Amino acid sequence: MTAQASISDSARNGSGHDDGIDEHRPRLLGLAYRMLGDVDESEDVVQEAFLRWQLADRRPVRSPEAWLLTTVTRLSIDRLRRLRTERSAYPGPWLPEPIATDSALAPTRPPAPDHATELASDLSVALLLLLERLAPEERAAFLLREVFDVDYAEIARTLERSTDAVRQLVHRARTRVRSERTRVHTPPGEHERLLDRFVHALTTDDAPALLALLAPDVVLASDGGGRARAARRRVVGADRVARFLLGVSRKFGRNYHRRVTQLNGRPAVLVFDDGVLSSATIADVEGGRISAVHVVRNPVKLRHVLEATVRLV
Repeated sequence: MTAQASISDSARNGSGHDDGIDEHRPRLLGLAYRMLGDVDESEDVVQEAFLRWQLADRRPVRSPEAWLLTTVTRLSIDRLRRLRTERSAYPGPWLPEPIATDSALAPTRPPAPDHATELASDLSVALLLLLERLAPEERAAFLLREVFDVDYAEIARTLERSTDAVRQLVHRARTRVRSERTRVHTPPGEHERLLDRFVHALTTDDAPALLALLAPDVVLASDGGGRARAARRRVVGADRVARFLLGVSRKFGRNYHRRVTQLNGRPAVLVFDDGVLSSATIADVEGGRISAVHVVRNPVKLRHVLEATVRLV
């Protein structure tokens, strides 16, 4: 019997006081995804937490949401340690699995004026890649505090650390993230217009126009996962990135169709080859130019980019 079946059967039988816990799923999935960068792994972690909830003695539990958040955090830390070993042997650059966010982030109540900006920042591939450089517990402490607004005492209980130690973890992670993140926010409209020009330059094979859009130290990472053709090493510098992108387009792009969409809360480009989705490109923008190009070609990682079927917060 699967975890999902066990949970459903228990709910039908009216056992325990689990009514309404499914409402916490988007929040739990949001934490797991930010920890792991992988949708299937995140859904497995949340399902495991729900199964443990069914089997737990819930009489002393004051807050089901806090209990589930703690469980998902601990499971994610364990899962991340295993995944890091696997990713160290990954064929070529590893990138997080992108997700469509047009409707997945639709709030259930009116958002604050800066809600969309905060969601985009929290889910961006650039931030997920930055978090990959943090130790698992450091990553968890940062996310719980900065994204989910959990107090230090609760994080300390979750991580089984002292409050002072947790404050140090969060401070260290916050300092590192702030020092390496883009300092100047690019409005979504400007970001999308830049990507439209990026698509036009590739479609028309306009090398000067493409070069003008790229920052001098732009970095391109292409994730094929050993399942699709991709560069095995990062490409660095505007000239090299432009030559690489135009070379791929000239050699393989006769039947390409490109369109701009929203992935991870940011404008992104989907490429269809003879009508079949072949890649998703997410670009970081700083100072009016593209500073990083993340190309996901691994077909396993393209399953959630056409429809916003993954709901998380």
